[in-house]
Amino acid sequence: MIEADYIVVGAGSAGCVLAHRLSADGRHRVLLLEAGPRDRSLWIHLPIGYGKTMFHPVYNWGFQTDPEPTMNGRRIYWPRGRGLGGSSSINGLIYVRGQREDYDAWAAAGNRGWGWDEVLPYFRRSLSSVSDIGAKHELIEAIIAGAGELGIRRRPDFNGGDQEGVGYYQLFTKAGWRSSSATAYLRPAEGRPNLQVETGAQATRILFEGARAVAVQYRKGGAMREARAAREVILSAGALQSPQLLQLSGVGPGALLHSFGLPVLKDLPGVGENLQDHLQLRVMYLCTRPITTNDDLASWWRSLKIGLQWVLTRSGPLAIGINQGGLFTRALPESRTPDVQFHFATLSAELAGAKPHPWPGFTMSVCQLRPESRGTVRIRSADPLEPPSMQPNYLSAELDRRCAVAGVRLARSLASTAALRPYVAEEYRPGAQATTDEELLEFARDHGATIFHPSGTCKMGSDPMAVVDDRLRVHGLQALRVVDCSIMPALVSGNTHAPVVMIAEKASDLILEDAR
Repeated sequence: MIEADYIVVGAGSAGCVLAHRLSADGRHRVLLLEAGPRDRSLWIHLPIGYGKTMFHPVYNWGFQTDPEPTMNGRRIYWPRGRGLGGSSSINGLIYVRGQREDYDAWAAAGNRGWGWDEVLPYFRRSLSSVSDIGAKHELIEAIIAGAGELGIRRRPDFNGGDQEGVGYYQLFTKAGWRSSSATAYLRPAEGRPNLQVETGAQATRILFEGARAVAVQYRKGGAMREARAAREVILSAGALQSPQLLQLSGVGPGALLHSFGLPVLKDLPGVGENLQDHLQLRVMYLCTRPITTNDDLASWWRSLKIGLQWVLTRSGPLAIGINQGGLFTRALPESRTPDVQFHFATLSAELAGAKPHPWPGFTMSVCQLRPESRGTVRIRSADPLEPPSMQPNYLSAELDRRCAVAGVRLARSLASTAALRPYVAEEYRPGAQATTDEELLEFARDHGATIFHPSGTCKMGSDPMAVVDDRLRVHGLQALRVVDCSIMPALVSGNTHAPVVMIAEKASDLILEDAR
């Protein structure tokens, strides 16, 4: 049996940060449990390798939602990272903090220490892992110019608290390589004698003595094992598996646990509730010129050229990833701050991460920043190896439906500008035949997909549906915290990796303060 002071479950965006910080001074023994393998694949570390890991069963859990009544009964593919780095090893690399108002709203709800000014220093800790996009792409420049025609100004930095504008994203890359939480945080710490990393170790249950978490049961190599925690157990398994593990351990909605014959240690009705995600609507165009990534990858000599460029200089398309540019603006007239985000990709494909189309194409991915739709994550059985039920309830709120339609119309307005029109041969999807609000909404129901930001299922707060307090301790229990995107009371306005790293940086300080 392994014994440690802190057991961290999940070596993803948050878990790698925790392992690094908690083991830094050598005083605390830290055990990091990860269900997946080590991050040895080149496709993980190559920024454009996103397309190779999107459906890879070794590095991706490959979840499916339940049939979505609001999305014409579709089951929507939900990729989540499996292995060291978690989803930071397979994501789109984008560094976005969100809006000042996101965090000030968390603090205004009673979560002390989580306002913008208080979390900003924790965001800054990860800046050494972030790079600007050096090369400018002709198509992205045309999009930026077109946005200017619509009154959307160019913004060189989306991360100052005010996002509104259009420009190039900053990326979690360094010297042409992906900068995942594993490479940025875990790799420098792995030689420490007080840090033990166990891969292929899937946590199945938290063990308690009274109300105190004392151990984690996990499966490794086909055998059940147990690790003891002298101080705390910290769940960093993400918005889907942290609530699942709590429920399997007797912490969650009492009626749900009883229905599967599980003893109820703590009836916390909010565990697995409040699920939020950004729905993306991929508006795609055929390009008039062979300048897209589709063209690069379709030609053996252009593929060779960009491959050599990366090998020799660690630059070019292989060092950037899929989405280069972005936009934050207001699609609905009543919004006070940006309510939509666009990702601009110089390629097109039937599915995100799938094989590019055999013709020049580009994509404007539209997503609503603050959806009102709420869903659930619930166990299907007492079997810890069975994926949970995931029901996001996309587009169930009227505001979300209005924003989806307005966002697609905004993309069309952008494509019609003088700057961008010369690059547009035709709209591939939704297609010129979709003109009414209902037809555009049907496009959203038929083709909308996750942009990989599920959050909120163990939310922070003090209301009856909150799961953790503002120090991320599970209500009513001892020596148990949750540190990942599931603690977000409300989804942030943008990509979630940078906020999760911030959450883990702040949580590390809270944990070490409480240990003194």
